[in-house]
Amino acid sequence: MAKVLVATPILSGCLDSLREHEVVAGQPGSHAGAEVLICDPTQPVDRAAQEAMPVLRAIAVAGAGADAIDHGAARARGIAVMTAGNVLAETTADIAFGLIIAASRLMHDAEVALRDGAWEGWRFVEEFGYDVHGATLGLVGFGSIGRAVAKRASGFEMEVLHHTRHPTGEAGWIEDLDDLLGQSDVVSVHLPLSEETRHLIDERRLALLKPSAVLVNTARGAIVDEDSLARALEDGRLFAAGIDVYENEPAVSPRLLRAPRTVLLPHIGSATLRTRRKMLRSVSEKVRDFLQEDAGA
Repeated sequence: MAKVLVATPILSGCLDSLREHEVVAGQPGSHAGAEVLICDPTQPVDRAAQEAMPVLRAIAVAGAGADAIDHGAARARGIAVMTAGNVLAETTADIAFGLIIAASRLMHDAEVALRDGAWEGWRFVEEFGYDVHGATLGLVGFGSIGRAVAKRASGFEMEVLHHTRHPTGEAGWIEDLDDLLGQSDVVSVHLPLSEETRHLIDERRLALLKPSAVLVNTARGAIVDEDSLARALEDGRLFAAGIDVYENEPAVSPRLLRAPRTVLLPHIGSATLRTRRKMLRSVSEKVRDFLQEDAGA
């Protein structure tokens, strides 16, 4: 029997696969005897937290990304790192496509005007948004979430392009990210955060987008340079943005908060009860399998 430290809220029935093990609740590093840590994707598990668990063998992230883990420290001790995998792909794709529509059609600005009493009724000419139907969608990254967004785009008869580091062998692959940015009416980011992808969408690359383009990010905040994004929106060099993730969560850049034509969500990409249960159940099953395989080795 292994001790499993769970640092996420424990949803009923989601840890049933670990019934043969000792499950304890607490923050990363709070139980020296923990052999496995289950945490959420925003909880830092740095070297100090790992050192506070001297018998730790695995870290399981109840999410799609593991960028909050100190992977160097984990590798040095042979600690396995796993994630929930693709179980949140469809739910996150829903939010991404919702942001594509909301930002393109200036839904947030329209709602604010209505709630503030500034709406004067229907007018033939007003501040127009852009059609999503028939537009060109550029996906930066083409994993499970990017592919799920592409499926939704097909219902809007969008032309879908995608960029990855290696050829996918599928229609719409663009080798050069700069080319994809220049061709797209909407750009949606679906990459993990790493040193290679940090500020991948920077001042130079934002300048490649059409002034009528929309940028959506539901991946990780630090992939987009937030200050450069805010400047592009302020200067009218980018039409609109839909953002669900931020570089220094839960803090949000004040400049981005003030930027025009933005739809800003508080990192709710996977926030449905069904999906959060799937995420926790998935990692608990992976932990069970890991412990079984480790015991049999």
